[in-house]
Amino acid sequence: MTRSFTNRVFRFAPSSNGYLHLGHAYSAMMNYALAQAAGGRFLLRIEDIDIERCRLEFEQAIYEDLDWLGLSWETPVRRQSEHFQEYASALVKLSALGLTYPCFCSRREILDAVAGQTDWPRDPDGSPLYPGVCRHLSQEQQQRRIAAGEHASLRIDMEAALVKAGRHLDWREMGPDSQVRDVAAEPSLWGDAMLSRKDIPASYHIAVVVDDALQGVTDVVRGEDLFMATGLHRLLQTLLDLPAPSYRHHAVLRDASGRKLSKSSRAKSIRALREEGLSPAAVRDRLSPDLIFAGDP
Repeated sequence: MTRSFTNRVFRFAPSSNGYLHLGHAYSAMMNYALAQAAGGRFLLRIEDIDIERCRLEFEQAIYEDLDWLGLSWETPVRRQSEHFQEYASALVKLSALGLTYPCFCSRREILDAVAGQTDWPRDPDGSPLYPGVCRHLSQEQQQRRIAAGEHASLRIDMEAALVKAGRHLDWREMGPDSQVRDVAAEPSLWGDAMLSRKDIPASYHIAVVVDDALQGVTDVVRGEDLFMATGLHRLLQTLLDLPAPSYRHHAVLRDASGRKLSKSSRAKSIRALREEGLSPAAVRDRLSPDLIFAGDP
C-alpha cells in the first residue's frame, strides 16, 4: 500500500564510513529543496550498520558539512546502530513466515560454485546470483552446523517470498516536473538476497525499509544507482506489511572519466573543497542552480 500524508517527509541517509563528496551534497540538497517546496519535513539519518567501517569522526563531519551547506534537520538524528533490535524483529517475522534460511557459504565458496559458468545470472550490482547451496539443508543440518560454531548469514528464499507476496508489485516513481509513473518491481533479479551477515546484523535492504516506515518517510529521493534495489525493497515492505513511500531516483554525479563519484574512488570530499576556499553558494551553484534554498550563508 502507498501511504498518503499531507505532511510529506523526506530524508537524507548517508553512511558514516567516510567524508561526504559532491554526490552526497547533491542528494542532500535535492531532498532539502523538495521538502521545503512541499512544506514538509527533512530528516537526517546516519546509516552505520557496518560498525567496523563507520566512525564517529565521519558522522561528526556529516553534521558539519551539511550545516556548512546551509541545511537544517530535525533532531534527534536516527542512528541505525542504535536500532539493531528493530531490524532483528523484522528478520524474525520473515523467518516465522518460512521465507529465510541460514547460509554458511563464504564469498569464495559462492564464486567457486559458479566458476566456469560464463552465463551464470548476476544481480543488478553485478554479483553472481546465489546458487542455492544452503537453500535445501534440513533443519537438523542447519542446527548441527550452528551448534558446531559455524557462522551463518541469513538469506531470503526469493521463490517462497514471491509466492507469499502473491501479487504484482510496483512503486510510484516521481520524475521531473512532477511526472508520475508506476514501475513494475522485479525483486527476483536479486535472487536469494542476503538479509544479514555474521559481521553485520542487518543488510542495507532490511534496515532501510524498516527505518523509512518507522520514521514516516513519504518520499525517498536517492541516486539512480539504487533504482533496481527498489524492487527488492517493495517486496520486503509487502512481506512486512510496511507502507510504501513514493520514490524519485536522480542522476548520480560522475567524474571526468565517467565513473560515479564515490568514497571508494577517492572522490574529492566537501571537506577538501571547504579547505580550498569554495563557498557554500559556489557549491550549490556548481551542482544545480535549480535547487531553491531559504537563506544563503
